[in-house]
Amino acid sequence: MLSGKRIILGVTGGIAAYKAVFLLREYQKAGAEVRVTMTPSATRFVGLDTFASLSGHNVAVEIFPDDEDSSEWTRHIHWGEWADLFVIAPCTGNTLAKIANGISDNMLTATVLAARCPLLICPTMDGEMYDSPAVTENLKRVQKFGYHILEPDAGFLASGLDGIGRLPEFETILEKSSQIIGNIEGPLANKKVLVTAGPTREHIDPVRFISNPSSGKMGVAMAIAATRLGAEVTIIHGPIAVNLPEDVVSKSITSAEEMFQQVQLYADFDVIIMSAAVSDFTPEVVFDHKVKKDKGTDSIKLRKTTDILSWLGNRKQTNQTLIGFAMETNDLIENATRKLSTKNADWIVANSLTKNDAGFESNTNHVYLLGNNVQSEFQGTKQDVAEQVLNFIFRSK
Repeated sequence: MLSGKRIILGVTGGIAAYKAVFLLREYQKAGAEVRVTMTPSATRFVGLDTFASLSGHNVAVEIFPDDEDSSEWTRHIHWGEWADLFVIAPCTGNTLAKIANGISDNMLTATVLAARCPLLICPTMDGEMYDSPAVTENLKRVQKFGYHILEPDAGFLASGLDGIGRLPEFETILEKSSQIIGNIEGPLANKKVLVTAGPTREHIDPVRFISNPSSGKMGVAMAIAATRLGAEVTIIHGPIAVNLPEDVVSKSITSAEEMFQQVQLYADFDVIIMSAAVSDFTPEVVFDHKVKKDKGTDSIKLRKTTDILSWLGNRKQTNQTLIGFAMETNDLIENATRKLSTKNADWIVANSLTKNDAGFESNTNHVYLLGNNVQSEFQGTKQDVAEQVLNFIFRSK
């Protein structure tokens, strides 16, 4: 249940903070992607570099860090939208009290308020602290908020006492995490989603064709994002150089006409995401043999291919969501807005070929999402952008 999931691991300032390093590795072994946020006091037990190196991400501690980009102060918002599960292990009595009363004086507690995902709290403390009246009331209060509590184990404590307060075994935490995630029903649960990805190839002869540099990375990212939101996903793709996720149905095509034929079979799906770079033109004549250079002509006559997005827009069903893509070299917003209207799409994801962090074959993207009187901007890795776009469209409903 944890494979492919996104987890925020919150670490607070108790002696069990060192165990969170190993918990992080266990989540990763289970296939999850993990980002770490720590309270300032937790950094006295484990250094930031340890978690940053293991997770592959900067660790979020202060809301306004002195030594980082000023834009990082909004990280709690982005992470709160990004995560499938937020786990605080260990959680001290101090942080528990802050959560119970809505205090957000560091990045961890601010992220608690911003999170749209379930929260699992693993309280750990020494002596009689866990059974104290204040902790007991705070535990009851956070459970009323809908937060999950994993009670601590009993055993030998850091103080030398023997009692309840130990961080549970990693297997127990992972099992509880899987149980919580398994009960989450995403906004696309029981929905069928079609995604198109990659380029098409319009053959001139068996060895030459007209195409584009699309890698299919953005389309595959959209398929993964839709799956994470609970959808049953089918992806129709041209020749791509990126691995497909195992939990989607895939259909391989070559030409724009083959793409059109396949799309027609799934035109009644609940959501259709047209992220493929489909050729606008194809040769009128296709030779069945290689044309020798000395016998070839200096021109190729082309004809227009079927406009698949328009075809879908003209037949769009009630309660169906149609998402198109636009790639431009100039007048991006104007051209994308026109496409939104003329194609009868619900949304257009527009990105410019002139940006350094966007476009064909790049691992990152910078896009504008256009809808009916709506315009939002997203950037990051293509997977991050796909998650942001689909979360904006479907979680905001």
